[in-house]
Amino acid sequence: MPEESMLHNLVKVLTMKIGILSRNKNLYSTRRLIEAAEARGHEVKVVDALRCYMNINSEQPEIHYRGENLKGFDAIIPRIGASVTFYGCSVLRQFEMMGVYPVNESVAISRSRDKLRSLQLLSRKGVGMPVTGFASKPDDVKDLLEMVGGAPVVIKLLEGTQGIGVVLAETRKAAESVIEAFMGLKANIMVQEYIKEAGGADIRCFVLGDKVIAAMKRQAQEGEFRSNLHRGGSATLVRITPEERKTAVAAAKSMGLNVAGVDLLRSSRGPLVMEVNSSPGLEGIEIATGKDIAGMVIDFIEKNASSKGTATRGKG
Repeated sequence: MPEESMLHNLVKVLTMKIGILSRNKNLYSTRRLIEAAEARGHEVKVVDALRCYMNINSEQPEIHYRGENLKGFDAIIPRIGASVTFYGCSVLRQFEMMGVYPVNESVAISRSRDKLRSLQLLSRKGVGMPVTGFASKPDDVKDLLEMVGGAPVVIKLLEGTQGIGVVLAETRKAAESVIEAFMGLKANIMVQEYIKEAGGADIRCFVLGDKVIAAMKRQAQEGEFRSNLHRGGSATLVRITPEERKTAVAAAKSMGLNVAGVDLLRSSRGPLVMEVNSSPGLEGIEIATGKDIAGMVIDFIEKNASSKGTATRGKG
């Protein structure tokens, strides 16, 4: 390649326009991504997806934000909260239609946010996970509990996040009561086997592309089985096994995610995927590992945005 052309491509990489879909530019993860992008010479704009409105047409689809026509973006980093998944993914899909490179695609985010669908995708790909039951009628509760190995069981609301709506039922009677109560409220739930040997701890693997770039162990506080940092859990650096690394990458790939937080449980039958998060927080893992995760995400964009390639294009 001629020297002049190489210089042109280098300048192009150094002057990318990157959008971050986030409702709050002061959140740790958003702030760190802004810092990392600006440190590499990129122009960054934080956009609240709920304030966007779209012109959907065949010739020139547009996104407007606070009266401004958003255009000229090279890449978009979605930091879409669970409560705004539907509209956030709609906005992200519009960016994709405009030819903007998404770090995570709208289809992949939608898959990961649907807990039941994500587990079915993991099951299809043969990725290890806790035995999980799903039912809609209280009449099925007894057989449902038998199916997942009996009490104790973990009962989860499908719409819950950060450990909210997750209950450990230690006896069959308690499990039946909780399930019937949730069903009485017309809530969608799933029932999972309780992995006792995990000891209230899980492993958060941060997957970027086809690699685990960082991992931390999250330990639940005394008397609690949920290890979420939002629920008082603690995070420490951990060395993961090749099998755990392979499982985390396979889980992210089954969703179609480039960036993912994969939560694993260490069980007697190997690593089990508990959840695949499409907007993993950076604070806990950067502090626990001392790694510049935000910088690595920007590096990934620099290497991949120019291709404009999307793994799930046409499957929206």
